[in-house]
Amino acid sequence: MTIASSNPWITCPNPNPHASLRLFCFPYAGGGALSFRGWSAQLPLTVEVCPIELPGRGMRLREAPFTQLVPLVEAIAESLLPYLDKPFAFFGHSMGALVSFEVARYLCWVCADSPAYLFVSGRRAPQLPDPDPPIHALPEAEFIEELRRLNGTPETVLANDELMQLLLPVLRADFAVLETYTYQPEPPLSCPLAALGGLQDPDVSGEMLKAWQEQTSTDFSLQMFPGDHFFLHTAQPLLWQFLNQTLSRITNRMSSS
Repeated sequence: MTIASSNPWITCPNPNPHASLRLFCFPYAGGGALSFRGWSAQLPLTVEVCPIELPGRGMRLREAPFTQLVPLVEAIAESLLPYLDKPFAFFGHSMGALVSFEVARYLCWVCADSPAYLFVSGRRAPQLPDPDPPIHALPEAEFIEELRRLNGTPETVLANDELMQLLLPVLRADFAVLETYTYQPEPPLSCPLAALGGLQDPDVSGEMLKAWQEQTSTDFSLQMFPGDHFFLHTAQPLLWQFLNQTLSRITNRMSSS
């Protein structure tokens, strides 16, 4: 089945019906499907890259963003079901890592389907408590200052009042999704899991990433890249090289079995 343009949740900028595996990509807080532009050209021809578009951004700008994780996970999982007719993998960065993990758990429970691989990037393991106080309800000036500290929003954007008025509701909603999340212990996933991080990330340490190992009953790897929390953009060639090697190994194994 090809990705239908009528499905607002799943984008596919470069359809690849002959691919043997779909890679669904989950964005960070405030991000959208465009965060993964250019990925199709850098990953194996056997992989179809399908970024997830959340309400409140991109072509869904006029839709209200979700503020709770559970209904968001259920809505994404439901939208994915028609496209699980071939093997699939998940990649999620920061908020996207948590969302992709919970979608994987939900799919295992609902239809006993599991990703061929789960890549979680720039996010501490879900069973670890949040070491920081919540920020989603802070007054505007303080909230913007926290965004500045996190270094994920360009200064030119933070200084643009008109643009920030458009972005703030989505950013507050996304932080509410993260900050109201309550981890529920469940059996570990049966798929391999790779945790990825930035060596200079001040908020997500290697130890926090290593704790993801508890969430899989099979292979686990930890990969660190130069850069801060947004190494996803600044270390792209190295990240793509790692994904290329891992995804090629998966698809080669599938073609030989």
